[in-house]
Amino acid sequence: MNKAFVKESDGDEDDDLPEAKALPAGTKNYMTTLGYRTLKDELMHLMNVERPEVVQVVSWAASNGDRSENGDYIYGKKRLREIDRRIRFLTRRLESAEVVDPSQQPNRDQVFFGATVQYCDSQGQEFTVTIVGVDEAEPLNGRISWVSPVARALIKAREGDTVTLRTPAGIEELDILDVSYPPASD
Repeated sequence: MNKAFVKESDGDEDDDLPEAKALPAGTKNYMTTLGYRTLKDELMHLMNVERPEVVQVVSWAASNGDRSENGDYIYGKKRLREIDRRIRFLTRRLESAEVVDPSQQPNRDQVFFGATVQYCDSQGQEFTVTIVGVDEAEPLNGRISWVSPVARALIKAREGDTVTLRTPAGIEELDILDVSYPPASD
């Protein structure tokens, strides 16, 4: 079958899709030890388990002959590109990571990277957030990126302080109720 009729590309045209939020220019890629370990584990799993399995399926599918209508081959090649793109992304992120152990923070009464902060907004609603790296952020689970507006407002504040958060809806005052860090591990 003519290549013009086959929906398969040789290049990585979807390589430029945003995989994660980019770091602000000139900043370091801060990451907690847990976040670094999680990304490293994902990278190892992709390289040592998933990729070899997909390569085996693609190899088997290619040996079956006509590749133009071979679903296993077409899907396998696509999945292989996705895995390779994720491996490249994780490798770059891990190489640029600045690992910070929050349990070693000497100023435990002040908000810095890795702190868990309980605060109250102007309506009296309480929130608890942990300030983590860009790649570890899960806002719905209370893990916010250190570059987020809330984290930037909280940084360097202490328990009892009131900080100003600028939002599209206007300025909001946040009262810091508690600042904590994981226990120091010796």
